[in-house]
Amino acid sequence: MSVLELNRLCRETLRDHDFRKAMQTDPERAIARYRLTDEEKRALLAGDVVTLHRMGVNDFLMGYLARFNICGLNIPIYSERIRSAGPGGH
Repeated sequence: MSVLELNRLCRETLRDHDFRKAMQTDPERAIARYRLTDEEKRALLAGDVVTLHRMGVNDFLMGYLARFNICGLNIPIYSERIRSAGPGGH
């Protein structure tokens, strides 16, 4: 698993405006530079934060995806999905 890569990707979404724009317009292309498994790519592109959470991706960092409307996420959708992850999902 490349949880560290996923956490970096989420952080980069906040910090790098060009990367953020790429994630908003063509996320599949934007994530190509990261070493992710096929399962991680599928979950990320689907906005499946429950699966990402269970893989160990940081919930706070995933919130940046929702903050900037990336991969079908926004704050209400993210909140609903992450709560369904059960204990530890905030």
